[in-house]
Amino acid sequence: MRAAVVMICALLAGCSRQPPPARATSKTPAKSTSAAKVDPRFDANFWSTWGDGKAELSAYDLTFPRYNQLRKGIAVTIFVTEQFSNSLRVKAEPGRHGPGDEFPVMKLNLIKDYQTGIYDYNDMLSAFVSLAPVNNRPAATPTKISFSSQEWCGHVFSQMLFGDQRIRLTQHSYFDGEGDQQRDLTYPDWGTAEDSLLLWARGMAAPWIKPGVSMDRLLLTSLETSRGKHVPLAWSKGTLSVDQPSQRIQTRAGALDVDVWRVKRSDGTWRAMYIEKAAPKRIIKWETSEGEKAELLGSDRLKYWEMNKEGGEAALKRLGISRATPPPLAPPH
Repeated sequence: MRAAVVMICALLAGCSRQPPPARATSKTPAKSTSAAKVDPRFDANFWSTWGDGKAELSAYDLTFPRYNQLRKGIAVTIFVTEQFSNSLRVKAEPGRHGPGDEFPVMKLNLIKDYQTGIYDYNDMLSAFVSLAPVNNRPAATPTKISFSSQEWCGHVFSQMLFGDQRIRLTQHSYFDGEGDQQRDLTYPDWGTAEDSLLLWARGMAAPWIKPGVSMDRLLLTSLETSRGKHVPLAWSKGTLSVDQPSQRIQTRAGALDVDVWRVKRSDGTWRAMYIEKAAPKRIIKWETSEGEKAELLGSDRLKYWEMNKEGGEAALKRLGISRATPPPLAPPH
């Protein structure tokens, strides 16, 4: 667990400056068919929360299946809007890119740290969903997804860049049989990347589904699943749905009304996400058929990139976690 919290502290120190406020009127790159327009779902009410120059940080009590056992750990989600460069697919620093190269995104960083016997895992997913049309794709679709995993045997990194018809996949791995790879994947109109599902459940990513309605989709294997189960990325049939009516569940913060967003794959596996009904629709918990569970410990809106000095770790208490210090050195014999 010490390694889990140390990595979280490193994340709090990882940004050198505050991201600029997202501009809902930014234009898409010239190669797009039209200028970016604000999607009606990302209206003034949306930007009053997500354009305030802060990020939403939430910590979760995590149970994660690895090596046929359930492991305990910590998960952290970071949701924040940024300006994105379409030519480089990175956060656009002010003044470095022309207006035709920038568009707003919602970024999700999902960190999972858990112990497996003598050594720990440090996994991180970054998913960027466009908040305006770009590359001949509508708003609320993924533009970039990356995943990394570090553990004592080695580390891996995977990245997907989404175009209008194709997805450029790049993978680097320490492990034999994986190595360095680059290839294209198809990008069907009715396809949903599993790594964007937490954004979808919060109403930040398509497709839009009303409670009591289900929708068949093609689901792209998550980068986490591909790595953990050593299976190739592929599209498979699945069903997305939202329960009706809402549920009232007991949480550490008391009783909350939640909507339950579900994903069921053609092989029978499933994922359920419990989303707070009230704005800003925080993720209260999630669970899967494989035994993964996460329950909210605490959350806050913070400019965490400004909290990277010694002492800034005190704010972890707002998330329901704390910094662990290494044990004192044993006296010499």
